[in-house]
Parts: sequence; structure tokens; C-alpha cells
Amino acid sequence: MISFLSGGTGTPKLLQGMRRIIEDRDISVVVNTAEDMWISGNHLSPDIDTVIYLFSGILNTDTWWGIRGDSFVTHKNLVKLGIDEFIAVGDQDRAVQIARGEMLRCGMSLTEATNELCRAFGITSTVLPMSDQEITTYVSTDEGDIHFQDYWVRHRGKVRINDVIRRSAEAPKATNEVIDLIGNSDAVVIGPSNPVTSISPILECEGIRDLLKDKFVIAISPFIGDTPVSGPAAALMQAWDQEPTSAGIYNLYSDFVDVFIQDRRDRIELEGALRLDTLMTGVSKSEALAWEIMSIIRNAVK
Repeated sequence: MISFLSGGTGTPKLLQGMRRIIEDRDISVVVNTAEDMWISGNHLSPDIDTVIYLFSGILNTDTWWGIRGDSFVTHKNLVKLGIDEFIAVGDQDRAVQIARGEMLRCGMSLTEATNELCRAFGITSTVLPMSDQEITTYVSTDEGDIHFQDYWVRHRGKVRINDVIRRSAEAPKATNEVIDLIGNSDAVVIGPSNPVTSISPILECEGIRDLLKDKFVIAISPFIGDTPVSGPAAALMQAWDQEPTSAGIYNLYSDFVDVFIQDRRDRIELEGALRLDTLMTGVSKSEALAWEIMSIIRNAVK
């Protein structure tokens, strides 16, 4: 079994290709939940839902969020009624958020709620939230701290940020399910998701980094030169006092990573890194990268 650490775009693109070469039941995914929030009374867990929708075949892969062909009647009417719903939630997507919100209000953990949603969608892969605790990423701006979704969606990432802050009532802990899953994995793959807001929240959960030191770990850089393939990773790395390049990414993962992959076009020279085509512009490119990764795993894990 191969486990993936996932955010909302980079790792799901790799999963799209991986599903073409191995069975879903041999894939497990630990998903970032530090971008979760309650919106219009319902529970939004964007990275979990992206993975669920991908495995169920309904993900809008033009945007890498939401459900393909979804309508937005409820969202438009809420805005008309004066509700500040700054995230455009589709009608089918909202049903999932309503269901999860009800499950959580009724006392289910996020892990239990995610299992129920996976069962309802007929998913055979294992999809787990990184924690059952409420852990939230904020960014510090000149006007104060704002939720990451506020920064990225409402402000479109155009606000100057000074720091990235993680908040939780207690020190973040991975669930027993996540610890067992990683411990029983043949290999762990960190996809090219945002290192600050997608991957680091998982790594910050108690026990995860130490566990990864005992596993075979592959990590793929989301940077080509000083430019991220997508999203605000460069600004977030700078706000986190990290170099916004593959070298900066390697610095975040160096204590546990076994194979670090850079894009073949990356001008940053990093000793020992493996050069591959990581720009997943379509399903065939995602599959090609997945084959390369599977070859590395099969040669290393015998």
C-alpha cells in the first residue's frame, strides 16, 4: 500500500495518474484539514472533498475543486439575500457540506464523517483527515490575521502577508488511524502540494515526522525555479522565512525524505535530487509521473 500526503491540487493531480496504474484499494491518502471552515452553517473541508470527488469520478478537474457540472442556484440566492458567502459553493457540493456538518454536530469525529462520505460515494481507497482536532491556518497581514480561505479566495492572494500561523486549542495530534496507516505503508509520497498550507499542517501533527523517518518517502517539489506550478506557495514560503524554491522545499523535508524530485526544467541545482517531468498538464502527464514514482518504489521496497 502506498500512502500520499495531500492538499487540494498538486497531490490530487498525481493521484489521478496513479489510479490508472494501481488499484484504488492500494492507495491511501492523509489529507490536510487546516483549511477547513464553517460557511453558511455547513462544514467546508476543501482538500478532503477534492480527494473524495476525484476517487468518485465527479471532480471538476478544470478548477480542481468542486463537482463537475454543478449548479450554483443556492449560492447566488444567498448572496442576493445579503449572506457573505465569499466562496462559491455548488449545490451538489453544498449537500456534502451539509451532511458533514450534521454528522459533526451529532458527535461524529471528522474521521468518522469522512469514512461515511467515502462509503456513500463507493470509494475503496482509504481517505483520512490528518487529525480530528480543529487546526486552522491563518495569515498575518497589516490589517490583522485572516483565515487562509479569506486570503486566497476573497482577496485572491493579493494581500501582503507577514507570517503564516497555525491555531488549535491543543498541540495538534494525528489520529490513531493516520499513525497506523502510515506505519503500515510500503512507501509514502508527498505530492507537489503547497508545502506551507497543505503539507506542513500534516507534518506538524505529533508523531508524523518521526514516523516518516522510518518509512521510504518520496517528495515532489511544487516549484520550477522560484515559481510555484500553481497557487500562492512562493508568497507563503517567503512569509515563513523559507526560500521559495525547490531548495527551500527540500529544507522542509530533509530530515525524512529518501528521494526528492525536481522538475527537469528547474534551474535550481540541488545535489542528489532526481530530475523528472513534474508538470502535470493532463492525465497522460500525471500517469507518466506516476509510472516513474512506482518504478522508484518497486526498486527500493522489495
